[in-house]
Amino acid sequence: MQARSALFDLYGDHLRSRGGQAPVAALVRLLAPLGIAAPAVRTAVSRMVRQSWLTPVRLPAGPGYSLTPKAARRLDEAASRIYRTSRVTWDARFDLIVLDPPASRPARARLSANLEFLGYGCIGDRAWVAPRASDEVDGLLDEAGVRYDRFVASHAAGTDGTASLVGRAWDLSALATAYRSFVAELTPVVEPAPARGDDEAAYRARCQLVHAWRTFLFRDPQLPPALLPTGWAGATAAAFFDQHATRLRPAADRFVNQCLS
Repeated sequence: MQARSALFDLYGDHLRSRGGQAPVAALVRLLAPLGIAAPAVRTAVSRMVRQSWLTPVRLPAGPGYSLTPKAARRLDEAASRIYRTSRVTWDARFDLIVLDPPASRPARARLSANLEFLGYGCIGDRAWVAPRASDEVDGLLDEAGVRYDRFVASHAAGTDGTASLVGRAWDLSALATAYRSFVAELTPVVEPAPARGDDEAAYRARCQLVHAWRTFLFRDPQLPPALLPTGWAGATAAAFFDQHATRLRPAADRFVNQCLS
């Protein structure tokens, strides 16, 4: 687990609800159980400041870092998808974006990654589609400096109907395989973790669980049930995540509070 990714997990899962800020010393203590040393934490924090995700603050316990408004919005969006706090509905229409890609390869890759994070799938060199519009997408495209047009679209005709469009935009077979691997790999991590008696062990196991689950934000567009195959593996994985994330939460919270104090 890289320090920068672990910091995003930490701020999103624990610190956002505690004011979105923490002293540097507490960040070091909180990442130590994950095998991340203090120099790596400080390097990652500096990078996140340069990227406008964190901003320095002076706290009663010493120098620290707070989420920027940009980071808070992104983490709130991520949390709603991680814990599925908003109901997934669909009106049988897609948000369609046709854009002029950036000239440089790194810029194209960065834009593609950001669009995928927001749930969009690519159906051509210039076209991206999602089952629902994202509130962030206009700002993302404006920041990238690309020309684009957006449409509300419904599927009218095709060889295999809407399923063909979904298959072009997202590789659901590979995603289902990833979900099954997630359950298989995380079961020996979270099942032995105690909900009582060893708060640090519970925190460490839950961090690994959340970190692995969070990677699906970049892969799973969270399609409505009408667009998913029967017996969708993602539903089984979500139930597994909910069960253990909830079970380990009290102990993990106790460890976080101890480190912050």
